Amino acid sequence: MPSALPVSLDDIRDAAARLRGVAHRTPVLHSRTLDALVGAETYLKCENFQRVGAFKFRGAYHAASRLTPAELAGGLAAYSSGNHAQAVALAARELGTRAVILMPEDTPRAKLAATAGYGAEIVTYDRYTGDRVALGAALAAERGLTLIPPYDHPHVIAGQGTATLELLEETGELGALVVPVGGGGLISGSATAAKGLYPGIAVFGVEPEAGDDTRRSFEAGRRVAVPVPRTIADGLAGDTPGELTFEFTRRLVDGIALVGDEEIRAAMRFAFERLKIVVEPSGAVGLAALLSGRVAPLPPRVGVLVSGGNTDAGRFAELIGE
Repeated sequence: MPSALPVSLDDIRDAAARLRGVAHRTPVLHSRTLDALVGAETYLKCENFQRVGAFKFRGAYHAASRLTPAELAGGLAAYSSGNHAQAVALAARELGTRAVILMPEDTPRAKLAATAGYGAEIVTYDRYTGDRVALGAALAAERGLTLIPPYDHPHVIAGQGTATLELLEETGELGALVVPVGGGGLISGSATAAKGLYPGIAVFGVEPEAGDDTRRSFEAGRRVAVPVPRTIADGLAGDTPGELTFEFTRRLVDGIALVGDEEIRAAMRFAFERLKIVVEPSGAVGLAALLSGRVAPLPPRVGVLVSGGNTDAGRFAELIGE
């Protein structure tokens, strides 16, 4: 018998209790226009309305809140392309400590500014030549900080799973759940919550075509690395699934779909024009997969995690404008 995974439905419920009154309970949108286009009742869990504009606050705060007083007093470190950076910075502020964040030099300006705005110190690196895991560990050791990883940690995974817990509390049983995949923290927590509540639900991950490390790994049954991808979905631009998160993906996820940058742009445009919400490229991949038929056939009722909305006005106009 395989060993139990280190995060259970009960762990996610415990995380939800810890996050109550701190994280937002984000809205679930339902559009008849979208239903007609994809051929299923579709429910969007809008984490673009979460604090810091993305689901990442859930996992970052939950993990940080479980540190000892001495660990908290020493400060927090993180490495991130943007949303986890903001999440750890805000968690540190909420918990009365400091944060030092390692971020790529080409991180969108809005994410850099927001992270600094929450009070964090930013250290930059070249994502195409630098190893962020090694650099982040070295930074934390040098400064005496506690590292909060973006996905490969049970407390982070449990916190991320609370978004799906809320979704299913509102919608009841769904036939499928569609989730963006970067390092794998969101889909790990989502699949744990979904299959803990409804074992028959199908869980599908979506990643950009240019960065299909999870799809390749899923098909190979082992972690596979790809070159650092160049995609508008910068939050999903990883090159290897997490070691811990891949175990969740391998054992709980039913399939991985891919979407191209143009399909992501079209989904962002649809969300803006028809749903009246702003979604960043990484947050739009699940909707893109449905609109482009990359997840099919669909059951009668489907949930989609809209994972974030962090993009500035100029970049948003550039991405969706034609």
